Amino acid sequence: MQTASEIDGKGYVHYKAWQETYTGLVDAEYLQAMTEEKCKEIAHQWIDNVLIAKDGDKVVGFVGYGKYRDDTLTDCGEVYSIYVLADYHGKKIGYSLMNAAFEKLAPYSKIAIWVLKGNEHAIRFYEKYGFRFDGTEQEIMLGTPRTELRMVFNKISD
Repeated sequence: MQTASEIDGKGYVHYKAWQETYTGLVDAEYLQAMTEEKCKEIAHQWIDNVLIAKDGDKVVGFVGYGKYRDDTLTDCGEVYSIYVLADYHGKKIGYSLMNAAFEKLAPYSKIAIWVLKGNEHAIRFYEKYGFRFDGTEQEIMLGTPRTELRMVFNKISD
């Protein structure tokens, strides 16, 4: 069970990672509206199926996971979000979080993740981990329309 302080820390990571990652990729007004307070509010509403990474008492990353959210993929888990503060990139925190989520998603034969088109840092990370694009795209509104690309990790080779 996460403490209130850890949940606040997760909210801060959400806020800070959005500022570090999505500047230039999403509408500036939308990004400004993603305040630290709003992200902390979201964090307190979403406490299940979330794992956090800490450096001492400081939350530096988190991953959210669960069953794939629609019926377009069967026997599939999903990594809903994974964020690590930029100061901690390259320190294997993302890999540790992904490994922990994969343990929780062990019953599924495949795992999907959505990535914002143009988020090259995340795409490279997911590809190194073993995710591959499956050709599925969806449009989402982040102030203005943006495209997300689905990547899938197949545990069982076809």
